[in-house]
Amino acid sequence: MNYFDSTRHGFRPAALLLAVLAIPGRAQLSATSDFESRTNVSTTAEDKSIRPFRVNVPEAALAGLRQRLAATRLPDQETDPSQGVRLATMKELVRYWEKDYDWRKVEGRLNALPQFVTTIDGEEIYFIHVRSKHPNAMPLIMTHGWPGSIIELLNVIDPLTNPTAHGGSAEDAFDIVIPSMPGYGFSGKPTTTGWNPVRIAAAWDTLMKRLGYTHYVSQGGDWGAKISEALARQAPKGLLAIHMNLLLNIPPEISRSIAAGEPAPTGLSEKEMAAYNQRRALALAYLIEQATRPQTIGYSLADSPVGLAAWMLDHDPHSYEQIAHAFERRPEGGLTKDAILDNITLYWVTNTGTSAARLYWENARLVYKGQVSVPAAFTVFPGELWRAPRTWVERTYSNLIYFNEVDKGGHFAAWEQPELFATEVRAAFRSLR
Repeated sequence: MNYFDSTRHGFRPAALLLAVLAIPGRAQLSATSDFESRTNVSTTAEDKSIRPFRVNVPEAALAGLRQRLAATRLPDQETDPSQGVRLATMKELVRYWEKDYDWRKVEGRLNALPQFVTTIDGEEIYFIHVRSKHPNAMPLIMTHGWPGSIIELLNVIDPLTNPTAHGGSAEDAFDIVIPSMPGYGFSGKPTTTGWNPVRIAAAWDTLMKRLGYTHYVSQGGDWGAKISEALARQAPKGLLAIHMNLLLNIPPEISRSIAAGEPAPTGLSEKEMAAYNQRRALALAYLIEQATRPQTIGYSLADSPVGLAAWMLDHDPHSYEQIAHAFERRPEGGLTKDAILDNITLYWVTNTGTSAARLYWENARLVYKGQVSVPAAFTVFPGELWRAPRTWVERTYSNLIYFNEVDKGGHFAAWEQPELFATEVRAAFRSLR
């Protein structure tokens, strides 16, 4: 298949931020009732076939992108670095994107992988599926985040499916399934409400079973962490365990204290206090906008490649610094210009800036309560939004089979540190072999 042939007023920012991050008591519908009300509503037989997929972006679309970049009108330079993405970063990004960047390289890389689409719950789901050459490989579904995509996970495919070439053993091998969430990348764009993390998680279970797997594990950071958690709450037959690198369910007394602007609760350990301060210092304006008015910001995301790029770049301090290093000619940082633009260009050529943002709106209307009993593993990367203490992780995940803190990597750890990330995933699930 060729991709282009298929086809309020008065909100309180602090309280809304907690709702979007799914803090108990801050949403309108329960996850279970919302999901059940939107499934099995059609009696029409669904095409369950798995169809080959190939990326082929028309040259006219890429030429149109370059024309828009050439006509870019940039704002004045910031008067303080805290005001957002620096003008120096954007100038070099625009220049490189227009003059030197080549989308066809990543297109070729994607087309060298086994890519497919299938229809689940009325929506077309795109996914990469790489089977290991090693026998008895463990099936693993991995979910990307925002403003990430399948691009952020490409570098971990070989270390996980072919561990003997990366310092692991054959017994550590995985079969990898990497889907795009609905509204992202080459998956379909929902035309009605209801595609929230709970529904996506249920679709992932359907996908793994449609591929013939009777058991599997799930991994994710960012939205992938929320999808993996939602999957574990459903606890479908065959789900063995989950691994995450972001904790979204911080303790309720912490969230209440931050929302009310009160002092930290007493009795926090050193690590808990550090996490509390990191969490309190976050200023995620993009999150509030996408949770309340995704359509409004969506016009800019759909019409301006530079607006889209700046919006995507300005999401968390550590990852932004990685990006700034790449575009401001500094030697530090693990992400390259091409890797960053591969991800942004994927959003542009698929026009998914708006449809991807709607996931925040969907999630803000859910509530996640109680503990998760499915075996869970967790890795703390030092550049994460907040470094979750083990005590906080155990509050939600009562059956914690693995916990580790590493010394490199940030919010998009698989993208920034693929070898270390793969080592963590192997260790996280090793006890289940």
